[in-house]
Amino acid sequence: MKLPADLHPDLVERFATGGGPLAVKLGIEFLELGADHSVARMPVAGNTQVVGLLHGGAHVVLGESLGSISAAIHAGAGYIAVGIEINATHSRSIESGWVTGTCRALSLGRTLATHEIVMTDEEGNRLSTVRMTNFLKKIG
Repeated sequence: MKLPADLHPDLVERFATGGGPLAVKLGIEFLELGADHSVARMPVAGNTQVVGLLHGGAHVVLGESLGSISAAIHAGAGYIAVGIEINATHSRSIESGWVTGTCRALSLGRTLATHEIVMTDEEGNRLSTVRMTNFLKKIG
């Protein structure tokens, strides 16, 4: 995966280790990263709930992972992205295969960034929609 050239060194280090411990646990693979558009995928296997369907929380983790990194890329060096709101609508279930999350910016401001992340199956069917807002906080 090619990372944006101006990505903060802390984020480069995080992606060198797979995007953080939870992303690694869920098997999330980041494919494209940017402030306006990011893509990742996750296997259904190992991320199901008791009746064998992909866990709704796994959808949200994939969505939040993409929304947070996209907001952090937008914020740039010297800032962190802190999630302040997230919601999910689950439209369809899945029992096997891979889920792809495609993140698109809805609003990129100086202090807030809002993204919509659509999860689809391998045939392109929408499984869920996550909307996330991050507060862009200056560090230091």
